[in-house]
Parts: sequence; C-alpha cells; structure tokens
Amino acid sequence: MEKRIREICETRVRYGYRRVQVLLRREGVQVNHKRTYRVYRELGLQLRAKTPKRRVRAKLREDRCPAVMPNQTWAVDFVHDQLALGRKMRVLTVVDIFSKFSPAIDPRFSYRGEDVVATLERVCGQTGYPGTIRVDQGSEFVSRDLDLWAYTHGVTLDFSRPGKPTDNAFIEAFNSKLRAECLNAHWFMSLEDARQKLEDWRRYYNEDRPHSGIGQIPPILLHNPSGASGPPLGIEAENSGFG
Repeated sequence: MEKRIREICETRVRYGYRRVQVLLRREGVQVNHKRTYRVYRELGLQLRAKTPKRRVRAKLREDRCPAVMPNQTWAVDFVHDQLALGRKMRVLTVVDIFSKFSPAIDPRFSYRGEDVVATLERVCGQTGYPGTIRVDQGSEFVSRDLDLWAYTHGVTLDFSRPGKPTDNAFIEAFNSKLRAECLNAHWFMSLEDARQKLEDWRRYYNEDRPHSGIGQIPPILLHNPSGASGPPLGIEAENSGFG
C-alpha cells in the first residue's frame, strides 16, 4: 500500500490523503482512512499549508495523447559534457515530438531558469511556440521565470514524475543520438567551438540525417513539408489549438 500511495502522489502532487483514500478504494484497497493518513505522513507527503501560485496547468500522465502535428509538443532536457581542458558545460536540447525536428541545441557553462527562457524565446521567434513542453523537475524548469514565460505564451509545462525518465522518452532517445554522433566524436576547444560543432550536427540531423521513426526522411520534411529551414507552414493556426 505504501508503494501505491507514493505512486499516486507522484502523479497527483496536489492530492491530500483524503483524495488518496478515495483512489485506493476505487482500486479495491480496503483501508481505514486513519491508516492512510499515518502512511501519508510517514512518507513525508503532507501538503504545505501555503504554496507559490502557479499559473500553468499541470498535465497528468494519463492525459497525454500522441502528437499529430509540428509544434504540438516539444521535449526539453539537459546533457552534460566538458571542454578539452576539463571545464564542464551543460547543453540544453529541444526536440519536436511529432516531427523529431530539433529547434535548439544550446551549450553554456551554467544554466538558470532565465537562460532557459532566453533560449526558448529565441527559437520560438523562428519556429513558433509549442502547445506543450515536456520537462523534468529540475530547478531550471520549475523556476518562476519559465512558469511566467509559459503562462504568457499559452504553453503548458508537462512535468515528468521524479525518477521516471521514461515520462520524457523522446528527449532521452534524442540525447543518446547526440552523444553518440557528436559529443563523443569531437573535442571541444572552447564554448564557441562547442556551439559551432553542435549547431553543425543539429542542421545535419534536421536536414540530412534519415530518421527511422518517420519513414527514413529527415525531420525538416515532416516539420516543414516545403523543406525550407524556416518556420513550418500554418504555424499560427497550429499553435492556436494547443494552449
């Protein structure tokens, strides 16, 4: 029962023990509400009396549906690497789940919430805003800066459950390709050198590399049927239906 209570609270983070009790009974678990409350507290799951106001809708795992057009759902994450002399860097990766197109691969020495916003705002000015962005619960993604940006532009932040990388499997698969084909294949002499090589690989991935998941065509042909490297056709109409 303890395991099931924890699973419920990981996907429904604003549920108190009373709602957990209702779900347990729906599943056929006959348990006294006092025991539910005791286990709930022992697991450290009790809600804070006052929480920061969040303006963005949180999506549940069961509420997900397959993406059927470009810019419906993006996935975002970080990859870690280092320069040839050992200085560590973080690389923000972004991929469109429907087309497999990558709008951005952006390396920096450090990343804060405001830096994530700056990168997303830059690429959205070129490709349009997504309806939903799938992210984990890292500090950069739960920041007030990203929350306000998403609210302002009608973007839903879809948070993965803690310790569940499969909730964002598309970006995990993309990152594995990036590491195998680019990060492990190059020495980066400087941050600018890393930016150039990562951008070269991103363009190759988008415009030339055949992708098995979309019929062995490059992502640009699905993201933008014209084959141009600019915004996909009808981007404003697409964004309007996925706020």
